[in-house]
Parts: sequence; structure tokens; C-alpha cells
Amino acid sequence: MTTGDRILDGVRVLDLTTFVTGGFCSLMLANQGADVIKVERPGVGDDNRHSGPPFIDGESPYFWTVNYGKRSVELDLKSEAGHEALYDLASEADVFIQNYRPGTAERLDVDEETIRSHNEEIVYCAISAFGQTGPWRERPGYDLMVQGMSGIMNVTGEPDGPPVKVGLPMTDLITAMWASFGISNALYRREWTGEGEYIDLGMLDAALPWLTKQAGKVFAGESPSRMGTMDPVLAPYQTFETADGHINVACLNQKLWRSLCDAIDRPDLVDDDRFETNADRVEHMSELEAELEAMFTELTTDEWMALLVEEAGVPAGPVHDVEEALYNEQTAARDTVTTMDHPDHGEIPVIEHPLKYDRSSSGFESPPPKLGEDNRDVFRELGYNGDELDALAERGAFGTE
Repeated sequence: MTTGDRILDGVRVLDLTTFVTGGFCSLMLANQGADVIKVERPGVGDDNRHSGPPFIDGESPYFWTVNYGKRSVELDLKSEAGHEALYDLASEADVFIQNYRPGTAERLDVDEETIRSHNEEIVYCAISAFGQTGPWRERPGYDLMVQGMSGIMNVTGEPDGPPVKVGLPMTDLITAMWASFGISNALYRREWTGEGEYIDLGMLDAALPWLTKQAGKVFAGESPSRMGTMDPVLAPYQTFETADGHINVACLNQKLWRSLCDAIDRPDLVDDDRFETNADRVEHMSELEAELEAMFTELTTDEWMALLVEEAGVPAGPVHDVEEALYNEQTAARDTVTTMDHPDHGEIPVIEHPLKYDRSSSGFESPPPKLGEDNRDVFRELGYNGDELDALAERGAFGTE
């Protein structure tokens, strides 16, 4: 492994995953300089390429957001030639990622033991819904199921409503971040020991540490419940409707609580025994909401932002729609959303990752790959000549080119 301007320069990653858990993991690694080779089914590719509308020229922009900066190779893992080619790639790789259900990697001869027989020092990451052990190990599972089984849905939604799924693939992304963290740790350890590593990562396991406040209530013998936008341990810390939208208000200490009461001209609330301390406010949360919610509808969100944030220094923020979240003066100043040239789609948007280093660089260097566009280039880098590539293709390694 070598290092350059980007922290993971010189690290080669073989990504055999589909959809988001492995895809966002390898995306994070690519952003830090890793050479990510996305191994896809011939003629079909990652299901995420065509996962659902909207489409732009037949391809999903959702796929773009998980696959900037990678290269694509088609390999038919049901063919002998496809396996030989994959093993050649694995012999020169640093990281191998798959998200098959337990048992599938063994059937495809891409399990950890087989891959390690070609590269003893490889970091092998196996992602699944429930991990490689336990009574649920062979169950299929996706974000929806894991959100439900992890308790996340049970504490999301209004108190008198049904459980609600978080509006993004939360447990997919949580798992992806754990995977990239584990892989980075394993690469660091390998620099010291020379040893590879095997990482068994289950989505359910990955989600549970994020319960924090809710887990704390269980550990104290209480049962967390759905609270809308209220918080289990802080008040006021929630969303209020304004004259033209919604605003989030967060008072994490007594000083901010007093500042809020002064800003809304309700000094009486400071002296109210029900709201004297944060613990009191949490205990009387519904009564506090009743005191505040009618007041917030009297002004627009922008007027409240001026009054609370600019004048009183109270933490508050508007509830943006997704377009407003992506495109505003703050994201513009931070170059959070940029653009990149795509050979088929022209200029496409890119959501940059947030790590901004002082002594290293990061970022995506290429658009999401077309299916199989790097079939031959990747193997030329391994030393294959033209005749050998033709022979590999004729034996069906790339499917039907």
C-alpha cells in the first residue's frame, strides 16, 4: 500500500456488492482516494442502476449518488474464466467487499477462505442483514426490515400514529459507514502487522449502537415511545409550525431556555415550576408544547430565524425540503454540491463528502461508471495483453461483450 496526496491512494478495492450497504461503503473509500473496482453481473450490473424512477436516459440518478469515482468490470461468476479473472484481481487487491446472504459466497467460490488463498493479506468484509452467525443469519433483509427490527421505527412517528420508517435508507447507510470504518481500521492494522483481516458485519448489529437515548431509557427500566419531533431527554427540542412552514428549536441548557423565553416575550415561563429545569420540562413536555406552539404560528419562519438566531442566539433552523437542503447559501459557500462531466449525461450533480483535510485532499475524480466500461483497462493493468484479453472474453469472463 502506498500513500499520496489522498489518504487511501494506492489502495485497491474489489466491490462485489449491490444496492447501498456495500456501495456507499466503497463510495466513501473512493472519495478518500481508493481505486474501487465495481464487479457487476454482465449485461445487468448493479440492481441500483435501474432500481426505480426517475430515470435519466434509462439510468437512475440514485445510482450516481452511490457510485461516483469507481470503475466497472463485468464478470460472469458462473463461468470458469470469470472466476479466474476475479482471482487475478483479488491477488492484487487490498480490500474485498461482498453483501451476499450467508452461504452464497461459498456457493460462488468467493468466500473469505477462497479469496485469501489468492491473497493472504487481503481485508475481506462480508456484509449481511444479520451477520454470519445466529439463528437469523440466513434470513433475507433490507433497510425496511432492519429499521423495524432495530427499534428505530417503533420510536419514529407521532405518539398516536403507527410506526414510521425514516425517510431515507438509514440502516443501509449506517452499515456502510461502519464497513468503511472497519476496513480503514483493518488497513491501518495491516500496516503494523502485515496481516489481513476478516470483517463480519450485520446490518442489525450496525443499527443498534445508534439507539443511544432510547437504549438509555430501556437500561433505566423505561419504555421509549413515539414522540413525533420531541426528544426523550431535552425540552424544548422539537419542530413547531410557523405562519409559512416549520422551524426546529433546540434549548439544551438553562441559558438557552431563558433566551428563548425572552425572545418570545414569555418571561413568565422561566418562573413556571413546571418548566424550571430541563427535567421539569421533559416531564411536562405536552404542556410546554401547548404554551409554545400557538405563538410560533404568529410569524414566518424567516421572521423567527431573525428573532431567535440572529438576535437572541437561540439554536433554531428551518425545515427545508430536499432541494432547499442541497442548494442554499451555506452549501454553495462550502462547495457541498458540485458538478462533474459524464460521457452520456453531460454535466451531472455531485454531493461531495464532508471531510475537509488541511494536509490531504479528498473528493471524487470520475463520474459513476458505465456498465463494464473498464473491463479491458483493469486487466491490462494486471499485465494481460490484447490476445489474452480476447481469449478471456471468448471464454465468457465478461459475459457477452
